[in-house]
Amino acid sequence: MRMRPTLSWTPAADLPPGTTDVTPVADVLSAGGVLVVSGAGLSTESGIPDYRSEGGSLSRHTPMTYQDFTGSAQARRRYWARSHLGWRTFGRARPNAGHRAVAAFQRRGLLAGVITQNVDGLHQVAGSDGVVELHGSLHRVVCLSCGAFSPRRELAVRLEETNPVFEPVAAGINPDGDADLTDEQVRGFRTVPCTICGGVLKPDVVFFGEAVPPRRGEHCRELVREATSLLVLGSSLTVMSGLRLVRQAAQAGKPVLIVNRDPTRGDQHALTRVALPLGTALTAVADRLNVPVDGERAPRA
Repeated sequence: MRMRPTLSWTPAADLPPGTTDVTPVADVLSAGGVLVVSGAGLSTESGIPDYRSEGGSLSRHTPMTYQDFTGSAQARRRYWARSHLGWRTFGRARPNAGHRAVAAFQRRGLLAGVITQNVDGLHQVAGSDGVVELHGSLHRVVCLSCGAFSPRRELAVRLEETNPVFEPVAAGINPDGDADLTDEQVRGFRTVPCTICGGVLKPDVVFFGEAVPPRRGEHCRELVREATSLLVLGSSLTVMSGLRLVRQAAQAGKPVLIVNRDPTRGDQHALTRVALPLGTALTAVADRLNVPVDGERAPRA
């Protein structure tokens, strides 16, 4: 059966309300051993929209599914045309105060690890180490035939050379780096094959309808087992891969805290949900802990 993206989620009326008090987050971080799980909401202040908030990209855009991508050359052409254009904007995004705060907490030794559902690489640019990219990264490309990986920047150059006059104007950009273009705008776009075997190239991201690689999933579960608490940043937890980690922590009796402006699917498991913008909330926490938030690495190509 073909799986389609989950387009919406309605929170239960009896979920605990959000708060603007960051004290519990500061208290948990001060004790150390915190595992961060971040979502698209953390990158909105960098100009990358999320999926499910009011005005999020799912209100106008249905993401590519694994089944569509692998089953249709036309779908692949449409995806790569839109993604090629989106990459130009996506690649210019810079880390915001939220990303920098997470990196600062890690430098202070307060974190047990960082897991992100995002594919933008902004945690690493902000200075975080050992980030587990649960859903992969747009900065890599994989061949579906031979399994070879290559940098996205190399593919971008090849697509530029193959489509020298491709200059459409996009209606918007999405969290997966996909630009909003019409079928007419992508008509005539030419994809390129793997340089090693001629196979089909795919971004190294987990599409809707595709499973997280088992080894990566087990690594994330191990990080939850080793952590003393879980801090969710900017995720609605609608996707099971993130919610599963929250449930695991809660079942083990570990505190779960969430910073997200809107209700989430994991609120029933949380000690608190701070309903503030991520940059505002995490900067306030850093100030309370006297943790300087600064520094940024060179951009990823």
